[in-house]
Amino acid sequence: MTRTLNTLAVSLGLLITLAPGTTWAEDRFPRTKADVDKWIVELSNWGRWGKDDQMGALNLITPEKRKQAAKLVREGICVSLARDAEKDRAPDNPSPFEHVMLLHGGTEGPWASDKFSVAYHGFVHTHIDALCHLSYNGKIYNGFLADRVSPEGAEVLDVNNVKDGIFTRGILVDLPLARGKRFLEPRTAIYPEDLEAWEEHAKVKVSSGDVLLIYTGRWARRETMGAWDADKQGAAGLHASCAKWLKQRDIAILGSDAASDVMPSGIDGIDFPIHLLMLHPMGVHILDNCDLEALAKTARKLGRWEFLLTVAPLPVGGGTGSPLNPIATF
Repeated sequence: MTRTLNTLAVSLGLLITLAPGTTWAEDRFPRTKADVDKWIVELSNWGRWGKDDQMGALNLITPEKRKQAAKLVREGICVSLARDAEKDRAPDNPSPFEHVMLLHGGTEGPWASDKFSVAYHGFVHTHIDALCHLSYNGKIYNGFLADRVSPEGAEVLDVNNVKDGIFTRGILVDLPLARGKRFLEPRTAIYPEDLEAWEEHAKVKVSSGDVLLIYTGRWARRETMGAWDADKQGAAGLHASCAKWLKQRDIAILGSDAASDVMPSGIDGIDFPIHLLMLHPMGVHILDNCDLEALAKTARKLGRWEFLLTVAPLPVGGGTGSPLNPIATF
């Protein structure tokens, strides 16, 4: 495997040369909060699907796109992209998944039942961010006022808009394979050139309505070196300069095995510019903390990086997102 990784890394020399694992580059745009504010205007999808639209870039997943995605199922192999429920407290998991048995066998009778509870936003639990999850300057996607999200829940842009599920083409970007590594180190930035070089290698071009999944090897590193606090030690992810590229490709959803953003971002006053630019102006839902290890292994074995992706959030009215179990089918 090492020889294979190194051979691919050499063949994708553009990746090694342009993205050697630095945190961020001073000459990259955007660099400041003012730059991000400018991009919020330039990359905006507000009004694109009407002034009352709440689906955002999910509008790009058309019936024709779904039919095309269905044709990607050839081997009939299914792979889960969900992390097993993390029940133990860890540096990256201050709010563990809670599983409480209410009834069980023996003297309590024949029935077994239980209760689940999870504060899923954060750096461990696999979940989707609804478009109401983040506000900026008093507004959320499509110009809705931020106060439409109240203590009772979100009146608009909640996860219930995704009740019918997501069924489209998924594309995996395997950065550890491209760089000849088992995983990327925290603070490693991914740039547009990396994404374009991967397209060339994988012979697949990201297109309108796709779900783009960024594999950094986060869970492999965690298994090898232990959990870490991403707020303090950083995380590998996309540099803010990728946002314009993602808009040009017109993706429907962005996902990763961490939080998509490189941490730290390198932009004073903006900690998560990718999250901001996806959710706020572009209306792109985000899949956080996907476990992409099995997916990467399967894609490497089959030698193809596109597949049918299905995602089914819990239909919770007012919810800012949902834990979920995305499924890739080859």
